Amino acid sequence: MKRVINFLKLRFLMIVISLLLIVAGFVGYFIRGGLNFGIDYTAGLVQQIKIDPFAEQVEIADLRNALSEIESVSLQVVGRPSEQQFTIKVIAPEGDPGFQYRMEAKLAELLGDAFGLENVEVQASDFVGPRYSRELAGQTVSIVLVAMLLILIYTTFRFRISYATAAVLCLVHDTLIMMGVIAVFQLEMTTTTIAAIMTIIGYSLNDTIVIFDRVRENRTLMRDADLAVILNTSITQSMGRTLLTSLTTLLAVATIFIFGTGDIKNFALSLMVGVVVGTYSTVFVASPIVLGWSRLVDRRRKRRDVQMYGRQAAAPASPREITQQESAPEAGREQARETGPRAPVHVTRVQPSKKKKKKKKR
Repeated sequence: MKRVINFLKLRFLMIVISLLLIVAGFVGYFIRGGLNFGIDYTAGLVQQIKIDPFAEQVEIADLRNALSEIESVSLQVVGRPSEQQFTIKVIAPEGDPGFQYRMEAKLAELLGDAFGLENVEVQASDFVGPRYSRELAGQTVSIVLVAMLLILIYTTFRFRISYATAAVLCLVHDTLIMMGVIAVFQLEMTTTTIAAIMTIIGYSLNDTIVIFDRVRENRTLMRDADLAVILNTSITQSMGRTLLTSLTTLLAVATIFIFGTGDIKNFALSLMVGVVVGTYSTVFVASPIVLGWSRLVDRRRKRRDVQMYGRQAAAPASPREITQQESAPEAGREQARETGPRAPVHVTRVQPSKKKKKKKKR
């Protein structure tokens, strides 16, 4: 058997690191002015345009200079830079019903002045209203909460409540760190980002369930071992599979990040962060929570026994002690069968002698 690595020895240090990362995410959220919501969650206009590459060579910086008069505009390159396809997103103010038509005319005017109207092709133009964006935001929150609840129910039935709580807290930990990274680097928050978060929730849960399955098996095989030893053994046995899966996923996602553009690039970046954080939390967050829960329950039981009986109740006999106690009578009978029947012992009773009394002569 391979050497067992004591991962839980670092649990307090890793919990401090996790808390620091979460706090840093909250600080970055407030410093950077919140999340960078895309058009999916804020009303606005989205246009995809193409500038003829044979007529003029245009970079995204040139396009940004041409649209500098418009506030709250964001630009992205679509496809290969040589194709000169761009996405233009403009956030709409509230209470402006004519924003779509006025902004489409404004964009056509600015682009025509900068690059020539005959060289600009509008491939798609969509407008997202404020009502739709609010409904989408509410549905997103509901989907995440329902997913967490179903995961809690599933892990409770499959394992026990301590394992379920650890799994859900692990997923909350991963989500908070991912949201902190998105807020600090001002990545655009779109439905693609939500898809990345949900993907990482499933990925992290799968890793956690694999380790918990191994813990359940080892608790049967290592009945006399402490829970910390069982957890370390289970993590060590699953570490090869976990690292191999994570590295394979990272290679595939890194390829998408390098060659992708636009929302796909942000999706790949979110996945890369989530894979690293999910692997880390499976080892250093979920298992310490299970260990802490178990020890807390043991301390409460001992305290209750002291209050009820004035002393700590005797610990239940271990499976080995129970086996020894049950096998003691069997061992005695086996010994009797091996030695065979004993020879009968004859007991001779000795009668006490009666002395005759002599008659006195007169």
